[in-house]
Formats: sequence, C-alpha cells, structure tokens
Amino acid sequence: MKNLRLKSARAAKDMSQEDLADICGVSRQTISAVEKGDYNPTIKLCIAICKALDKTLDELFWE
Repeated sequence: MKNLRLKSARAAKDMSQEDLADICGVSRQTISAVEKGDYNPTIKLCIAICKALDKTLDELFWE
C-alpha cells in the first residue's frame, strides 16, 4: 500500500527523497520504496523519518 501521508509530509517540508534519505541515513531508493509500499521499514527507520518530518508514528505509519 502506498504511503501517501509520508510523501505529503515530505513535500510539505519541501524535502526531496534524497534530502530525507540523507537525514535518515538510508538511500534515496529506500525512501522511494517506503513511499511506494514496496518496503516495510524497521521501527528505527520509521522513528528517524518521523523525527525528520516532525510527525508521530501514528500520523505517518498507522491507519
């Protein structure tokens, strides 16, 4: 399932996938795969993404 909330939150911060990847210590391809729903991130990566985007886990990853 695509994670449109993640993509929207990243865009609202005017961040590219590369910018978010650099902050989180992963590749741009990893961020792309998470957004497309092709990769289930670890809780550590979920937390790093949330901190980078000033969002909670509930806001980005849980329905």
